[in-house]
Amino acid sequence: MNSSSSIAALVISAATAFGSPVAVSAEVAPWSLLSTRIGENSQAVTPEATAPIAPDYPSIELAGNAHHYRDGTYTGPAVDAYYGLVQVQINIQGERLVSVDVLKYPSDRRTSRSINERALPMLESEVITAQSARVDTVSGATLTSSAYLRSINAAFRQAGT
Repeated sequence: MNSSSSIAALVISAATAFGSPVAVSAEVAPWSLLSTRIGENSQAVTPEATAPIAPDYPSIELAGNAHHYRDGTYTGPAVDAYYGLVQVQINIQGERLVSVDVLKYPSDRRTSRSINERALPMLESEVITAQSARVDTVSGATLTSSAYLRSINAAFRQAGT
């Protein structure tokens, strides 16, 4: 039994366990595990069926993404990142974030320096691109990321309109 057949058998047994009738096509392509028949609807999974479909409605910008800030420099609070404090200062020009200066960060340990040399530039880039503190944390730098984002969020609140 090849891997496609064993995947199809696994899907069949799972569907049967939930009481769904299942029909498997005779030839299982890598991109198409099986055709299912639930009730009267029959549908085959093909690359074309999974391709993204352009929406037929106009795109809109969510209100949460439209940020306008007062020009100036704003400093967030120093936030505990367990191994030390993180504090940032944001620079707003033309109602947009243009740079982030890290005033404090854990740097007394070699591991902290190594983590922060990688994480802080990544966070700055993401925050500037997003024009918001709503970005993902950096893997391997969770504590620093969390403290950085809390400090920058407070600075954004000061700059908000």
